[in-house]
Amino acid sequence: MKALEMLRGATGLNLSRTTVDRAVQARMAATGFVDRDDYTATIDAVELAALVELVVVPESWLFRDPQAFAVAAAYAKKRLAAGTRLLRMLSIPCAGGEEPYTLAMAMADAGVPPTAFAIDAVDLSAACIARAREGRFGRNAFRGKDLAFRDRHFTHEGDDEYRIDAALRARVRFSQGNLLTTDLAPAGTYDIVFCRNLLIYFDAPTTATAISRLYALLADDGVLLAGYAEVPSFVRNGFAVLPYRQAFALRKDTTARQDTAPAAWHGLPLAMSDGLAAPRPKQPRSTATAAMIAAPPPAPRPVFVERRAVPRPPPPAPVVPPDAPAPGVLDEARRLADQGRPGEAERLCRAVLAREPGNADAWFLLGLVSEQSAPDEAENHLRRCIYLAPDHYDALCHLALLAGQRGDAATAATLKARAGRVWRRLSPDKVTP
Repeated sequence: MKALEMLRGATGLNLSRTTVDRAVQARMAATGFVDRDDYTATIDAVELAALVELVVVPESWLFRDPQAFAVAAAYAKKRLAAGTRLLRMLSIPCAGGEEPYTLAMAMADAGVPPTAFAIDAVDLSAACIARAREGRFGRNAFRGKDLAFRDRHFTHEGDDEYRIDAALRARVRFSQGNLLTTDLAPAGTYDIVFCRNLLIYFDAPTTATAISRLYALLADDGVLLAGYAEVPSFVRNGFAVLPYRQAFALRKDTTARQDTAPAAWHGLPLAMSDGLAAPRPKQPRSTATAAMIAAPPPAPRPVFVERRAVPRPPPPAPVVPPDAPAPGVLDEARRLADQGRPGEAERLCRAVLAREPGNADAWFLLGLVSEQSAPDEAENHLRRCIYLAPDHYDALCHLALLAGQRGDAATAATLKARAGRVWRRLSPDKVTP
């Protein structure tokens, strides 16, 4: 079995060939192999785990997108006031512990007793889990202007290293887990679930599977916090948006049920009258996922997927001729992109643009699939897309991700806000608590 197939089966990620090749070359250099076939033939569980470490992105920081934690804390206080004794929370993926520890700090700052909440934190990487259990963070984990939480909850241990308070550390249970195949907990266990920037690594079928697992884990009146670019995927798969600005909070869509009691998220003090609502674009958007981003922005790592093959797409159908009508060519390009074949998808996109230079969807897809070979050119393609289609929500989200990747927080925030305005404008009905 080739390394690409092994890694896709082991992680469930829609990995590109270049990403896998880079990881294989690094491991060959580390293990002294010269011939790739010889190296591939020796890959066992231990070596596969080492490869997995090289194809995921572990970086995150404390209080990333703070409004999400504010919503979680307000929800927790309301649940406790209603008589709940213990709040169960899940952070998946948890990277090096930044997100679950932030959740613990947010609870403490909101006056939630440490004995009233418990956090499960799950990640793919054994190295990240070990680091998270230590609760030590360097200067890069503390970003933003307000760092008062560091004085409240951390001890300075020298050399720009800080360790979180032991009482908060005790409220978080870390483990390697598997969202797609492992039974993490009984159905309805978690009142609050953080799952942010995981779906961007998955193809469409795996995204749907992951969301179905999260849906089962979340309590019926629970709150799920997602990454802003992932909210449309959740909405397409059984979730509804809660109107809390910049929190990207969701609930189970229970509109078909006759609920007799109001859920705990009704009337939270952070509700905004202009909150985001489920996107319903006027025209279908591209189905190519953000997993096609060759170098994704800093984000929590994906969760561990057991070394069990994740179902892959069916065998490729014949490629649509470049002279076919644009919709058919782009459909085929999207399929190729979702299968990790960016070169072929790029060829079809350019064939469309040679005939239809004003095709915004073709520029969008070309921007995604060309990031690997020419990231600067890819950003130009995405900008051409929003020049032609200013309300192209997906392109705005991806441009925001790229801006965040290169450290341009101001541009990322502007693009994120613009995407939010487009989302609200394209939605005929606002979700209200």
